[in-house]
Amino acid sequence: MHMNEPFFDDGCEHVVRHTAPGRRTVDPVETIMRLEDKTCVVTGGSRGIGRAIAETLGEEGANVVVNYRSSEAEAYEVAEGIDDGPGSAIPVQADVSQLDEVRSMYEAVDDVYGGADVLVNNAGLTRDGKFENMTREDWEQVMEVNLGGVFNCTKTFFDDLCEADEGRLVNISSVVGQQGNYGQANYATTKSGLFGFTRTIALEMAGSGSTANCVAPGFVKTDMLETVPDRVKEKILDRIPLSRFATTDDVAGIVRFVAGPDSSYMTGQILAVNGGMEW
Repeated sequence: MHMNEPFFDDGCEHVVRHTAPGRRTVDPVETIMRLEDKTCVVTGGSRGIGRAIAETLGEEGANVVVNYRSSEAEAYEVAEGIDDGPGSAIPVQADVSQLDEVRSMYEAVDDVYGGADVLVNNAGLTRDGKFENMTREDWEQVMEVNLGGVFNCTKTFFDDLCEADEGRLVNISSVVGQQGNYGQANYATTKSGLFGFTRTIALEMAGSGSTANCVAPGFVKTDMLETVPDRVKEKILDRIPLSRFATTDDVAGIVRFVAGPDSSYMTGQILAVNGGMEW
């Protein structure tokens, strides 16, 4: 600090705002809850990227619906953590590939919070293998969750999102949908399909003032990545200009922006969060 700069020691944090060369103003930091009273449904919200998204939205004061299929203990843990902060949360079980279960989830959300403002389609699965060895069952299981689940959830919550004050649809895709990936023909197809779906739904929602965007993470440090052999991970790192894997918080931070008010003039976009990897 230069000797001619004022020093504040009043117990508060401050923000220094530059106004003009040689002049500065200092204001107390204000905690802004950008999603206060907004209800956000996060599918697959009990683990990995979904958990980080749910927790981050909760930190912004949101009412968070932590959807899970089988990870009940983890979902309740996430919800309890959100309740301990500025947000509110409920865990709701539903297999997103089953339309009747998604409708039951909608009823639970409506009973507690009165409808949804934000839907984050995050739930997904993989059934990896070379295409020559891939079975029809491997193909259909991935399609039913990764695309069918997105259809089921978006269809069920669509009216809520359009009727909300600036509703938000956020689809979680992958760099694999942009580049393809050896042994993931089924997964890559679903994640690529989300691009066209997002752009189309964005057009159809635009008249209501609500938006639809897609976040496409690169390779993220999750349990799934831990199963990849070290030699393969080293090859992946060689393709990432930032020379590191993403954290779940890297992805959640972008979702927070897309779900919030600052993204109101952005729709139909694909946000690549991949450390600089090319398409």
